[in-house]
Amino acid sequence: MKPVRRKPKDARADAVLTEIVRNGVIAVTEEMKTNLMRTAYNMIVYEALDFTVGLYTAEGETVSIGLGLPSFIRGMAETVKAKLAHFGKDGIGPGDILVTNDAYTTGSHLYHFTFSLPIFHRGKLSGFACCMAHWTDVGGVLGGITTDIYAEGLQIPIVKYASAGVVNQDLVDIIRMNVRIPERAMGDLRAQITAVKTGERRFLELLDRYGRDEVLAAIANIMDQSEAAARARTRSIPDGTYEAESFMDDDGVDIGKRVPIKVKVLKRGDEMTVDLSQVSPQVRGFYNSGATTGYSCAQVAYKCLTSPTDYPINEGSFRPLKVILGPGTVVSAVRPAAMRWWMTFPMTVVDTVFKAMEAAIPDRTIAAHHADLLVCLINGISPKDGRLFLAGIGPSGGGFGAKINEDGVSATVCMNDGDTHNHPIEQMEAKYPLLFERHALRENSGGAGRHRGGLGTEQVVRARSPININIQVDRVHCVPWGLAGGHSGAGNQVTLRLKGKEIDNLPNAKVLMQRLDAGDAITIRAGGGGGFGPPEDRDPEEVANDVRQGYVSRDIARDIYRVALDGEGRVDAGSTQRLRGGAASG
Repeated sequence: MKPVRRKPKDARADAVLTEIVRNGVIAVTEEMKTNLMRTAYNMIVYEALDFTVGLYTAEGETVSIGLGLPSFIRGMAETVKAKLAHFGKDGIGPGDILVTNDAYTTGSHLYHFTFSLPIFHRGKLSGFACCMAHWTDVGGVLGGITTDIYAEGLQIPIVKYASAGVVNQDLVDIIRMNVRIPERAMGDLRAQITAVKTGERRFLELLDRYGRDEVLAAIANIMDQSEAAARARTRSIPDGTYEAESFMDDDGVDIGKRVPIKVKVLKRGDEMTVDLSQVSPQVRGFYNSGATTGYSCAQVAYKCLTSPTDYPINEGSFRPLKVILGPGTVVSAVRPAAMRWWMTFPMTVVDTVFKAMEAAIPDRTIAAHHADLLVCLINGISPKDGRLFLAGIGPSGGGFGAKINEDGVSATVCMNDGDTHNHPIEQMEAKYPLLFERHALRENSGGAGRHRGGLGTEQVVRARSPININIQVDRVHCVPWGLAGGHSGAGNQVTLRLKGKEIDNLPNAKVLMQRLDAGDAITIRAGGGGGFGPPEDRDPEEVANDVRQGYVSRDIARDIYRVALDGEGRVDAGSTQRLRGGAASG
């Protein structure tokens, strides 16, 4: 039986159809996500969920993004637009699949392969299905710090992976020859093709059922509604100019040389401008990212401040936002800047935007978080089969900042990676020569405050046979700041245990091409979130509960929160009153 199609004379979409399409496009991207997870070969995709899928209009505007990396809100849309500009609408047709991993197009690193499939409905280009996923290897040097893009691996310009349904086998052969574990790379490639074909099939079903013009009209309605909601929330922010500064520890080359992060936010009426032109110039180390990531920094911050629960995430939400971004900064780097660890600095840019807005809208901002993936890359020869393995410990969860009305969340993957997860310990120990001695919350790591920052985690991982490690953690010295009198959280930290000796005096948390022999270990400590409000304003019963749970020590309860506990851990009301009275009078 043929589906019934709605045919309004003017091809408008009423409220009912608009909501059907709203939920329909979300369902499409969720199914794309599910199919990618079920067919991928590498844990970083099917367990860590380091990918993003989405639907886009025929012009490359975002329709719906499946939960994934928030920083790719802009990156995938700009990649689709770049492919359109490269080929032109007349240069693409049914059965084509476009691909690139160009770091300066996607804004990220070469590990991110992005496939886009143009969706044709009865001969008319009606949208794109897109999938970005992280590959474990794209060639290039295995360890150490890179200082230009050419050392980081295979670069694929914007090309057609398939043309009219015929796969470009020459391209596949080039990719296969330039990766170290080709069977896994090819498996992930096929999984991404499955994802975009799922998006094409399901979106065409929507068009067939309700009519192409009607569905596209509903999408336009959704974007207009998102724009209206964002403008209304923007108007509620006091007009003004808001500024803040922070810094990164260093770029991994010039050790100890801080990298300044300076932002300015201008709010006028129902529009906001985020000025990132004063962020540090691009650096020699591999912490740079492309301009699309700079735009994403502004979009992530703006979305959180204005319409965090408005779904699907789409282009309309960002129409009231303008971004000032000059070329050649750490979030708008130009060739040949190194980009391998692109994701670290942008998180602090977003944190700093929230810091700038705290004076204007304290009820919508959040104290700083640990702001790092804390991933330790490992490689070696497997004692099981004598073959090379490539893997990663993490991402490690850390503490998020507190807000005006609640504590920060603990043990949560950093803002850049949004919906990503850590690799399960059981799988890591089964697949690789590792033993996890400890994985626990980190006591006292959350910044003290009326609302406490979230706690970081601590992992101690021992090598069971020789391995090489590379870890590139920042925000050791720029600890997660508190707001409104809240204290800072603990910074990130890395230590080593080599031949039984603990090494805890590293200048930063960047350890490159370090060999661990059997019995050696690495300890990765994720920072906590900043607190919100004065610690002595925290409810004493909540402090007592924090001590019972092991989140806060008795010393911190007494010295910082000024809460006295008896021998059984209960609040001593009289002593607490004297402690807090002393704080008030001093």
